[in-house]
Amino acid sequence: MKFQPTLLASAILSALSTMAYAETGATPAVAGAADAVMPKVVVTATPFGNAASDQILTPAKVLSGAELREKAGSSLGETLSQELGVSASAFGAGASRPIIRGLEGARVKMLENGMAVSDVSGLSNDHAVAAEGAVAQQIEILRGPAALLYGSGAIGGLVNVVNERIPTALEPKLTGQVEARYSSVDSGKNASGTLDGTAGKMAWHIDGNLRNADDYKIPGYRVFNDPSSATGRLPHSDTRERNVGVGSSFVDSWGFVGASVSHLSNLYGIPSDEGSRIDQKQTRYDIDSRIITPLPGFESFRFKAGYTDYQHAELNPDGTPAVLFKNHSLETRAELTHQTIAGWHGTFGVQTENTRFSALNNLGGPDTVPVTRSTSSAAFIVEETDVGVVRVNAGARLEHVKREPVTGFDRSFNLQSASVGGMWPFMPGYGVGATLSYAQRAPSTEELYSAGPHDATVTFDVGNADFKKETSRNVELTVQKTAGLVRWKANLYRNQVSDFIYGHVTGRLLDDEGNPGEELRERIFEQANATIRGAEAELEYNPTGAGWSGRVFADTSRGTLDQGGSLPLQPATRIGVSAGYKQGELRAGLSLVHARAQDRLASFEDEATPGYNQINANLSYTQNVAGNDVTWFLLAKNLTNQEIRVSTSVLKDISPLPGRNFVFGLRTKF
Repeated sequence: MKFQPTLLASAILSALSTMAYAETGATPAVAGAADAVMPKVVVTATPFGNAASDQILTPAKVLSGAELREKAGSSLGETLSQELGVSASAFGAGASRPIIRGLEGARVKMLENGMAVSDVSGLSNDHAVAAEGAVAQQIEILRGPAALLYGSGAIGGLVNVVNERIPTALEPKLTGQVEARYSSVDSGKNASGTLDGTAGKMAWHIDGNLRNADDYKIPGYRVFNDPSSATGRLPHSDTRERNVGVGSSFVDSWGFVGASVSHLSNLYGIPSDEGSRIDQKQTRYDIDSRIITPLPGFESFRFKAGYTDYQHAELNPDGTPAVLFKNHSLETRAELTHQTIAGWHGTFGVQTENTRFSALNNLGGPDTVPVTRSTSSAAFIVEETDVGVVRVNAGARLEHVKREPVTGFDRSFNLQSASVGGMWPFMPGYGVGATLSYAQRAPSTEELYSAGPHDATVTFDVGNADFKKETSRNVELTVQKTAGLVRWKANLYRNQVSDFIYGHVTGRLLDDEGNPGEELRERIFEQANATIRGAEAELEYNPTGAGWSGRVFADTSRGTLDQGGSLPLQPATRIGVSAGYKQGELRAGLSLVHARAQDRLASFEDEATPGYNQINANLSYTQNVAGNDVTWFLLAKNLTNQEIRVSTSVLKDISPLPGRNFVFGLRTKF
């Protein structure tokens, strides 16, 4: 694997040298103090429920507590956009989806409490994720063997939003949290809250979120290098969201069983030239249960089921629906965790999913995607053991997927996935490891059967029902330090993907009927072999202890077609540095992220994306009022009012990120 000398290489060398200096200067007492305040955050999307610090083979980031609240944005993409190896699709304020190591859409699985969100955000960048981070207790980012539990949609990784709408434990008293915030860049008002209580052996939960935001302010011109374009505010970047969820469980010494229902209503603008809007609605019903020691030799049995009724309408400027997207989904999961057998400890289970998806033209033209029923059934297993001092983790998944459109041409795919890795702790607190993964993905419904206009992206999409399944072969090398005042990690990876599917914008202009015109760009889904390779490094100093803390990170990835040329919408190389201070009830922080210019373009991409510097800051103070913690906070984003255009956005040429933004807020916990 060849890597050009970049800022990333300098950051890695600097991180390693800083680590060596810090280690020689730190006393055992100081290091122990840092460990003592390090909270054990459990990663719920792993088969063993390990703490985040124990995720040796699945590179994981868990955002929770004050860190989550400080990074929270109007979308999951914005919230996670400065995490290691994660960027965002940035399709306006309403729709921004996480991109992991240059892979997006159907290759990154979105979960809510370990179950598929079952929206259509993976189909196109203009579709918002139907999971709300404002009421989340934590957000988890995972890759590697654990992702095998969740299907071929996790070929690039997964993001799990944990809100615990179905309680798993009895609270000793009424607990909750309420937050209100105001953002200056869009006159945005956001109120959210959670409430948990107990009645006998019944635990209950309520959460809700309300967000109203106008078009946001932008520095410079709307269209890149076009002084004649709009200034001041970005048209059609407003959002209106309502979200509420309730759940209850019966909890006893043997485990729990519970159910929840939630509803999302989201109306947001699409800042394209045409200025369409999306009216999104979703109602979901979930059940969850866990039985402790169900049988001799087994630790637990867990069964989950979820039904989702999703739809959104893409509205013309006059408010009439142009295309109506619908998705009805029923998912079930059963997992059994066994006790250690011959040194192996693991989880195995089965998963089924039945969906009915369509994207129908409401104006009498050709349908974007016909009504299509998809079914999948899978069996999976993930195991871990110790071979001497080396921790080994392995997993496998077999899956059958069938797509049945009403127009005919059914397709079936048999998918196999497997992963194995090992971590060698060559000295206390240090480890070096490797992971090999083989994963397959069935083409999505729109990749197979699209044949109509998609107004929000201003494209006329054309699928190919003859597509093969996508096959990924990934190798990753990791070196890390996980103990002490200074902690760090560095990853190198190479992902070879056979029959990679991507959208090729041909340059032809069509009308809504698919005839030559001037309204829509023709986008044809194509398939070719591709390679994604990259590197990541992160160094943290005292990340959770009192006093000063710091972080340095850098990441880079590049996706290329084996036949020549780059993959579209690839992330820029970044380097970031941050410093924080915590003392008593006071918290403060300052961060800088520098992104280099991205000029590695696909053959049909026109403009390179210029580099930028983004400076953010935060300040908060917590006081006790009537026995409750009340936190006053101020967040500052893009302090220097930089014109920021991200290379992963389809709208990068006409939709910059928001300008300088001050967020004022109040949060209380009881």
